[in-house]
Amino acid sequence: MQCANMLLRKIVRNSALPFAAQHGMKKDLFPLSRTLSLSLYLKQDKSCEPAEKLDLDEWKKVMKSGLQEEVSETVSEPKELSSLAAARETLEMWRLAGKAVPEHISEEQLKTFMECPSKSAKKKYIKYLHLKELHKKNDKRKMAEKRERRLEARDETSNTEETKKSPFICLWSSTMDKAYNWRAAQSMIFGQPLVFDMSYEKEMSLREVTNTVKQIVMSESCNRRSVDPFHIHFCNFKDDSLYHREFVKQYKEAWSKLLITVTDQCYTEIFPKDKLIYLTADSPKVMKTFDHDKIYIVGSVVDRSIKRGISLARAKRLGLETAALPLEKYLLWNTGAKNLTLDQMMHILLTLKDTADWKKALEFVPKRKYCGFVNKPVNELKKTLDMIHTLKLGKGQEEVEKRFAKNHPKKYRLKQK
Repeated sequence: MQCANMLLRKIVRNSALPFAAQHGMKKDLFPLSRTLSLSLYLKQDKSCEPAEKLDLDEWKKVMKSGLQEEVSETVSEPKELSSLAAARETLEMWRLAGKAVPEHISEEQLKTFMECPSKSAKKKYIKYLHLKELHKKNDKRKMAEKRERRLEARDETSNTEETKKSPFICLWSSTMDKAYNWRAAQSMIFGQPLVFDMSYEKEMSLREVTNTVKQIVMSESCNRRSVDPFHIHFCNFKDDSLYHREFVKQYKEAWSKLLITVTDQCYTEIFPKDKLIYLTADSPKVMKTFDHDKIYIVGSVVDRSIKRGISLARAKRLGLETAALPLEKYLLWNTGAKNLTLDQMMHILLTLKDTADWKKALEFVPKRKYCGFVNKPVNELKKTLDMIHTLKLGKGQEEVEKRFAKNHPKKYRLKQK
């Protein structure tokens, strides 16, 4: 019962009594007995709980402000939408006019475009967005190309692995390796010796030594695959040297199984001096023919700084005969030093040994170093080369014309006419 009375009192106090007090309807609405009883209850509870009043004016103000905000939002939304649509139309007009406009543009970017203070600022911003979009497209295209290359490489590796696994190819490669090894073994008994001088370690850096060893490895593989290979000698070779470490890195377990002669002795202690010929580009003597009875020496050096005369000085100190390849005799030399790599020298010597044809042998010289093979006398070709060089430099044109008039008077007259 007390709970019910308390609940009734709260309802009346919160709803009916304030409404009636404001409109002056308290006497008409409630009989006297009920008002007295309620007033008694209210008086008893005033000490316990404070009266809670509902401020309708505040409530009305809050409701009105809410309505105004909703109306302002509904009014501002179509304005923003209309401005965004206008911005999109201007961008479409710029695109039709041929200006750099991005294909896809977000609402945020449109808003920043509208906030730009001037027309030039808007154009710069749109150009920036266009370039950004182009960079993204290029990145996507490059990624797609890389993916395609990766897939192609994977397919190629899978195909090569399948071919390697095929029994016929495995049998062929094993039989060819046996044939090459048999030829190399025969060359160690009956073949013509070819010496690699390994005494240039102090004149080179570590990088140059690694390049030298790589070139010698290519030379050895080329020699092993030839029809009549040389018997290769590594002379002046010391254990635990830079050469030795690099050879072990390149060959690994196959280093101890190579069919070559490795010794720490000098070539003058193994072979007679009258049979030794040191091949060097600095030699004044030019090699005319390949001699099968001689033993040729190649300096195992890769000199990037081109220190001239190292191998020539060593050969003279040992009292050996020297020779240089006849590059100027057979090739119309262009520019650069006449030093060749060790694998190129091996190709040239093997071709000379098999064919004795200088034209075929000198095809292994890099084509960037010469213009072509010599078909005319050397003196005339030198004159024409000098003329070409002077014309390229743009100096001494009168002297060139005088020389041309002396050498070719008929052509010079026709040229003047």
